[in-house]
Amino acid sequence: MNRRSFIAVLLGATAAPAFAGGHGRLGTWEGINGHTVTGTAEIAGSSVNLLSDFVFDGAPDPKIALGKDGVFDPATIMGPLENFAGASQFTAPEGINTADYNEVWVWCEEFSVGLAIAPIG
Repeated sequence: MNRRSFIAVLLGATAAPAFAGGHGRLGTWEGINGHTVTGTAEIAGSSVNLLSDFVFDGAPDPKIALGKDGVFDPATIMGPLENFAGASQFTAPEGINTADYNEVWVWCEEFSVGLAIAPIG
């Protein structure tokens, strides 16, 4: 293998998408208010990733957002949770620094209630 091929292989091996996990701060989902949610959430830069092990039991109008120390921040809503199982990626709103938060939330905007929290380590 020549030097150029080696570098291309090395770069390709390290350029896995953020979806794959392992690039940011991770947390495990805990359902709240009677909901069952399992799997892993990740904050990586300005992205929030729900990893492939994510499973949500469903509710009306779920959104992905951030919180800190048990307090949901409505300014961080990133969009609707369209897939109740498997990997998804969301981008924090402009001006939101994800480093300021230590939780990812599934939030029911219609009824203003939390559905799940993933404390991020």
